[in-house]
Amino acid sequence: MNLSHEEEDRSLSLSKFESMLKTNKVFFFDSEEFEDIILHYLDTGKINLAKKALKLGLEQHPRSTGLKLVQVEILVFDDKLDVAERLLNELYAIEPTNEEIYIQKANIYSKRDQHDKAVEHLEIALKYTDDFADVYSLIGMEYLFMDNLELAKENFIKCLEEDTEDHSALYNVVYCFDFLDQNLEAIDFLNSFIDKNPYSEIAWHQLGRQYHAIKDYEGALRAFDYATLIDDSFLGAFLEKAKTLEKLKRWEDAIACYNTTMELDDPTSFALLRVGKCYERLGNLEKALKFYLKTVHEDPLLDKAWIAITDFYIRRKNYQKALYYVNKAIGIDNENKLYWKRYATINNALHFHEEAEEGYRKAVEFGDYQVDTWLFWVDTLQFLGEYDTAINTLLQACEYYPEEYEIEYRLAGLYLMLQETDKGVFHLSNGLRLNYKHHTLLQDFFPNEFAAPLVQEILEKYKKK
Repeated sequence: MNLSHEEEDRSLSLSKFESMLKTNKVFFFDSEEFEDIILHYLDTGKINLAKKALKLGLEQHPRSTGLKLVQVEILVFDDKLDVAERLLNELYAIEPTNEEIYIQKANIYSKRDQHDKAVEHLEIALKYTDDFADVYSLIGMEYLFMDNLELAKENFIKCLEEDTEDHSALYNVVYCFDFLDQNLEAIDFLNSFIDKNPYSEIAWHQLGRQYHAIKDYEGALRAFDYATLIDDSFLGAFLEKAKTLEKLKRWEDAIACYNTTMELDDPTSFALLRVGKCYERLGNLEKALKFYLKTVHEDPLLDKAWIAITDFYIRRKNYQKALYYVNKAIGIDNENKLYWKRYATINNALHFHEEAEEGYRKAVEFGDYQVDTWLFWVDTLQFLGEYDTAINTLLQACEYYPEEYEIEYRLAGLYLMLQETDKGVFHLSNGLRLNYKHHTLLQDFFPNEFAAPLVQEILEKYKKK
């Protein structure tokens, strides 16, 4: 790899500096060399070396504004804000038009959560700087901290107008559009940006994400295609492209795309799982299961993979194996309402009614308030002869579904079975009012009660209405 002259100079300076530390000899560096050395160590997280370089730098160049500004940066990093501020005030008295002084003052205000004052100082820095892009980006970040997404977006766009290669600003602009639910505006912006920068793979990738968000999968695919053509090692774009191909039901193409991601990097559990699902869609069950098992081997704690195998066996009606795998998923996430519902469904199919009841109960306990979950739970309780619990459960379900005829007919049947005639008639009347046509539910679940003369008399009355 060829290094630029600047990189070569920095590399030589670093070697010379580190040699000096090892030998205890004192070498001379100009102030800019010291700045580069210190900033290199800051960027690489070697704070102690940065501080050593700063100390030596200030000993050799005690009047260097540049080194003192780096000193401010380190003081701010160490949360010594008052000391940093005093030093900045001294520097301001010497160089009031140095933009870096205002940037560092803004940094201090930002650290103190005084983001509006930080913006004020950054706007002053704009008057003196040659690097407008960097300052606009900093202003954008301050507005992000203030949750002012519109002004943040506006400043990140200004940053990109100055420097189209600022990828961080591009991601931040799109983040603002996303947060504001402005997908169409984001598409317009990105298309305009691409018109001027047609080889920006990041812009194409972000455009694809926006099209995907509005369900324009053909548009998304086209954008991801361009991103991967420009950069054939763009892992994120290949992943998004594969997901888009799945949406378009192009299973074989999606598999090929996921395989590309696994060639670019180590196979991820996500990619392995999606390949398994694609093979299942294609009817290649042997390969589907092979990839599902590869997924759990790659990541044994990925509950979604265990559930994929569970669903695979449920669809094959192999409930014994499904039960084994759903228990694996619950072992990883035992508060997942969807897993407990599957557990209940599988146990129901195996005629393990007590376990099924536990599954439905846990599903509701963890937030599954779907009407069918309540009804399956109640029907299981009824099968187990737990009539009072079934009634209490239905009354609880009424709070979520006050006008649900299936609940009313079940309450009517249970109350009539327990000889609580008034309550039974009340709920039967409710059910008939809500949906007369489905009164046969009472006959299906409570044939003896349905045949009672009182019930037949009530049904006859509603029939004539």
